[in-house]
Amino acid sequence: MKKEPLKNNVNDYVIRVVDSPLEVDTNAWNNLLAQQNPAGTLNPFMRHEYLAAMHASGSASPETGWTPRFVALYAGDTLMAACGLYLKVHSYGEYVFDWAWANAYQQHGLSYYPKAVVAPPFTPVPGPRLLARDGASRVMLVKALMDWCETEQLSSLHLLFAADEDIAACAEAGLMLRHTIQFHWKNLATTKFKDFDEFLASLNQEKRKKIRQERRKVAEAGVVFRWARGVDISPADWDFFYRCYERTYLEHGNATYLNRDFFERMASSMPENWLLFVGERDGAPMACSLIALSAETPATDSIATPSKHVQKTAYGRYWGALERVDCLHFEACYYQPLQWCIEHGFDSFEGGAQGEHKMARALLPVKTTSAHWLAHPSFADAVERFLEREGHGIANYMEDLERRNPFKPAA
Repeated sequence: MKKEPLKNNVNDYVIRVVDSPLEVDTNAWNNLLAQQNPAGTLNPFMRHEYLAAMHASGSASPETGWTPRFVALYAGDTLMAACGLYLKVHSYGEYVFDWAWANAYQQHGLSYYPKAVVAPPFTPVPGPRLLARDGASRVMLVKALMDWCETEQLSSLHLLFAADEDIAACAEAGLMLRHTIQFHWKNLATTKFKDFDEFLASLNQEKRKKIRQERRKVAEAGVVFRWARGVDISPADWDFFYRCYERTYLEHGNATYLNRDFFERMASSMPENWLLFVGERDGAPMACSLIALSAETPATDSIATPSKHVQKTAYGRYWGALERVDCLHFEACYYQPLQWCIEHGFDSFEGGAQGEHKMARALLPVKTTSAHWLAHPSFADAVERFLEREGHGIANYMEDLERRNPFKPAA
C-alpha cells in the first residue's frame, strides 16, 4: 500500500497519505471521532467501520469513481488528525452540486476532474470531516490537504456537509463556503414528547389533520409495520431491504450506489447503528425503510470526555416498496421513525438531503455548510462571486421557510 510523506519538519508533524482506510488504525480513528462530539456518540457515517466497508465492498472504489486517499497527521506514533479524501472523476453521490463548475471548466478547455472530496461517499449527512485532537492540528490538516491537491495538480478540494469546527478551520485557511438547506426534526418538548399524540398536539391544526389523514390511508390499506434493531435484523430482513432499495433506484433509471456486500458488512461490523422498519400486508413484507442511529461508543483513550446527556440522533437513509400505497412513503420514512424516536428518547431525526415537503411532517429547515478551494485563480474568483449571490438566495429561502413553521406559536 502506498504511503506518501508530505511534510516532516512542521511542528514535528509527519503527514501521510494512504490509499485505504484499512491503513489507519481503527481504534485511533474512532477515538479521534469520539473527541469531535462531546455528547458522547460516534457519528455512524464517519466510523472507521463504515468507511472501511465502503472500500472493502467496492461500493466506493476507483471503478465507481471514488479513489480513496486517507490523510493522517502524526506526532511521533500518535495520530493527531485525519480525514477521508476521495479522488473523484464525476460529481455523483455528493449532493452538493457543482456540475455547472465542471461545465465551465470544460467550455474553457480545462479539466475539472479529478477533484478531491472530503466526505463519506453517498452520505449527505452533516458531521465531522476533519478529525483532530485540537484546533491547531485541524488547521494544519486543512493546509496539508491544499498542499497535496496542488502537488497532485487537482482542480479543486471540497469538504461537504462539514461540522462547525471544520468550517472554521477551512475559513481560516481561505476556503470558500457554500450553504444548502436540509430538514431535521427536533424533540422540542421540555422533557421530550411522551408519545406521538403529544407531538401531534404541538403542531398547528392543518398539519396535525394532514398527518392523521395520511396515516389513516396506510392503515386502511391494511399495512402494518414492525421494526428490528441491530442484531435482531435477520438475514432475511436484510435481503428484503436490499430488494426494496435496489427497486427504488431501478424505478428511477439508476443503478444502486451501495451493493449487497456493503450492507452485509454493516450487519456484521456495526449492527447497533441500524434500525429497520418493515411494512407488511396480509403477513407478507411489502415495504421498508432503513434508519441509521448514533450509538454511544466509549473511547479507548482519554481524549474523549462525553457529557452527562448523550445526544441521540436518528438518520433517514433508504427506503423501497414492492407495492404502491397512497402515503406509504410518508409512513415508512417519517411517521414510523418519528414515533420510534419519541418512544425511545431520541433527540433528533435528520431527514436527508433536500425535500421541502418534509416541513409538513414537522422537520424544520437547517442550514448546512461545505467548503471549497479551486486551484485556478480566475475560476476561484468567479465561483466566489457566484457563492455570494447564491448565499443571499439561501438566506432569503431560509427566512421564507421559517415563516411556514408547522408548530403552534409559542405561548
